[in-house]
Amino acid sequence: MRYFALVGHRAMSKGKLPLNDLAGGAGRMDVLIRGLMAGLLKSHGIREDVEVILHLQGGPGPHRRLKFIGSELKGFHAEERSVAGLIAKSIKEPMPAIGQWVERSPGVYDGGGTLQRTLKEWQDTPLIRLDADAERLWNEDAILPSNSNSNSADIAFILSDDLPLEIEEGVPRSLGSTWLQGHLAIGLCHFLLDENVELNL
Repeated sequence: MRYFALVGHRAMSKGKLPLNDLAGGAGRMDVLIRGLMAGLLKSHGIREDVEVILHLQGGPGPHRRLKFIGSELKGFHAEERSVAGLIAKSIKEPMPAIGQWVERSPGVYDGGGTLQRTLKEWQDTPLIRLDADAERLWNEDAILPSNSNSNSADIAFILSDDLPLEIEEGVPRSLGSTWLQGHLAIGLCHFLLDENVELNL
């Protein structure tokens, strides 16, 4: 499985999502939605080996998590407003207790908790914190694809919205010296894993 944790520092966690103002009033929910789509979608279809958790930290109220499981999703389309509708449906409901997941629609689960809770749940999975100021994610001495299936195991990535990610957990790795938008970084992670490029873990 490939796991992605997307952190929305200002993203709404409760209330009526302003579908016409995802970049402003919704707290840069547009950034999370693009990352979510990059994580889950191929050109034709959904990646069934992917799980994405959105961390909505902008309130009102406590942090909220929305989990999207590729193998279970139905009616998930490559259109921001449609995806925003799935999020809106979840955050208008009462927030479940920490540690509980409530299915809001096929493959979409709603739960309380912080990023730390997610990292604790992923504690047995290699964790990569994407950071431009770090060693490269791939092995620069092995640009060509590896013959091994080393990339077929579970791996998790943490990304932030347009604000810095201030945590120490995970191995910091870079996708290059240029800071990329989150959805592009996710696309590159998928490319490296799809092509079985040897990773620098």
